[in-house]
Amino acid sequence: MASRRYGRKAAQKVERAMHEMKRGERHSGRSGKRVPSRKQAIAIGLSEARRAGGKVPRAPRASRKHR
Repeated sequence: MASRRYGRKAAQKVERAMHEMKRGERHSGRSGKRVPSRKQAIAIGLSEARRAGGKVPRAPRASRKHR
């Protein structure tokens, strides 16, 4: 049996970010604009969970272009 990939804290943060996005209260970091998409709200929730010390896999890094 495999262990859980995301912890309970991560699920709570993502759920809260989604509710705020649906009500139009979720804003992105520096620009302060409203979050338009589900994916963006989920990413914000996961990053908050990472900062809070929750069990969340490392964020994928942008791949480098091959020369």
